[in-house]
Amino acid sequence: MDQAFPSPGRGHELDGGQHPRFARAYARSVDGMNRRGATEHRRRILEGLHGSVIELGAGAGSSFPLYPQTVTHVLALEPDDYFRNRAQQEVRVAAVPATVVPGVAEHIPAETGSVDAVVVSLVLCSVTDQATVLAEVRRVLKPGGTLAYYEHVRSDWPLLAAVEDLLTPVWQRAAGGCHPNRDTLSAIRAAGFAIQDNERFGFAPSALTPPVAHIMGRATIQVVRG
Repeated sequence: MDQAFPSPGRGHELDGGQHPRFARAYARSVDGMNRRGATEHRRRILEGLHGSVIELGAGAGSSFPLYPQTVTHVLALEPDDYFRNRAQQEVRVAAVPATVVPGVAEHIPAETGSVDAVVVSLVLCSVTDQATVLAEVRRVLKPGGTLAYYEHVRSDWPLLAAVEDLLTPVWQRAAGGCHPNRDTLSAIRAAGFAIQDNERFGFAPSALTPPVAHIMGRATIQVVRG
């Protein structure tokens, strides 16, 4: 393993990342979601990345075959045991060297300023505290490093946003901590990142669900000049 990636142990914080029923249900839906466009969305945020990369919340490892050859190593963190086992099986079809380890986004096992890019793909909706996670991302990125993101977010439509607010407490418990009403782009900006490019669009993960607001793009650490 790259020296920039200390080997993490299994800590008590992983206990909160176990959602076995949701993980199995989500894993069954991933192939359909990918065919409907999620694969292409992931491919687009990974294009042009290089060097050492950390992927937070790797899930079932859907991103592994999509990394460009300019990436030298991917350290994939996944707290859920079921997802992590699936991701470890997908390492064999990864386009670049990849290592899957137990870990949470709030405590990234990497030295300060040591990685070229951090990837979050449908992850920031479910972390306990976005500000804490994004502060960790800032910490581990090299100067000029990239945060590549693909997330579903709060609707721009007031009525639909109100429905998302109403549903969030129940949905959060049923769907592995997922918050359907987060303004993730604002959180990224508030964490000190400068948005380099951002696309907002509607995407229906399955034929039985309505389109949900998503964003994808790149951000870098904002430089404050004196």
